[in-house]
Amino acid sequence: MNASSWQRAERILCIRLDYLGDVLMTTPAIRALRDTLPGRHITLLTSGSGAAVARYIPQIDDTIVYPAPWLKSSAAHDRGEDFAMIERLAAGRYDAAVIFTVYSQNPMPAAMMCYLAGIPLRLAHCRENPYQMLTDWVRETEPESGVRHEVQRQLDLVAAVGARPLDTRLSLQVEDADRRAVRERLGAMGIAPGSRWIAIHPGATAASRRYPPELFRQVAAALLAQQDCQLVFTGGGDEAPLVEQIRSGLPRTHSLAGMLQLGELAALLAEAPLLISNNTGPAHMAAALGTPLVDLYALTNPQHTPWQVRSKVLYQEVDCAFCYKSACPHGHNRCLTDVRPARVVAAAHELLQGGGSAAAATGIVRLAGAIRAA
Repeated sequence: MNASSWQRAERILCIRLDYLGDVLMTTPAIRALRDTLPGRHITLLTSGSGAAVARYIPQIDDTIVYPAPWLKSSAAHDRGEDFAMIERLAAGRYDAAVIFTVYSQNPMPAAMMCYLAGIPLRLAHCRENPYQMLTDWVRETEPESGVRHEVQRQLDLVAAVGARPLDTRLSLQVEDADRRAVRERLGAMGIAPGSRWIAIHPGATAASRRYPPELFRQVAAALLAQQDCQLVFTGGGDEAPLVEQIRSGLPRTHSLAGMLQLGELAALLAEAPLLISNNTGPAHMAAALGTPLVDLYALTNPQHTPWQVRSKVLYQEVDCAFCYKSACPHGHNRCLTDVRPARVVAAAHELLQGGGSAAAATGIVRLAGAIRAA
């Protein structure tokens, strides 16, 4: 590793081609790159979802959207777009590129683009010998030698070239206009500053990560009976029917599904005394904003638990844990469906009373280690 060359690099391209939550979990590593050389210019190459949140991350100066054809979420596109992207990266005259991946992803396509674009320093985790594609190679050790939290994985990557952050929290900035707009919405609902209310986000992109709506409804009914609170449901426009299915007929509930821009959602979560959510983007937004969180955590993978925020991570241990599937391969989703509503309500009460842990990943990582050893 040539740390001295990295410390002189003024223009760095960060590549994270995944979703909103993945970009947020990369922000401590991006901050480390920024802190190493104040004034350094950071460009993020990412997906459309990643770009949406990037504008609220102060460590990112510019964003480039690229639907990489080697990722499952990308739609078919003309390969001329790929050649055009290489030309665009060459025109950016970057001094270095950092390719952030999960361990199941291959960094080599992105490394090849950076190599062809003439970016002189190129860093990534890689399982096979990358030869000239990477100038700085961190050997891939996951999952064979243990699994790290996603945030720690990316911090370890940039630490290999001497970059360490002054602050390891996730980064997300709430704009004043969004904060004012949300406070007006809450006021119109009769929720004044200091009122007792809970935000609930019942959706998730992957079916395997969704707590069943009938159980969410039981949670909502119990919270209303026991906590003397109001409930504010969030989600995309396509999740509005799900929200209505859960809250139909229940008093003191409000739906903002499909009504908030991303910045307004961030402002709402910043105001919320508590969020109850599946393991999805808003859960990581809450962590970045310091909002206590009940995370209904499907055991699809162990790396994405809430980072440095008071939280309760709820799941049921199952033999088929950490399947990495978007749909439960067995069709039962027991890692979530066996989490009884009473556990969710009790966790919410504990967090509202000031309890909960900011190191919620420990149990998940221990479980992952036990399953690998079996």
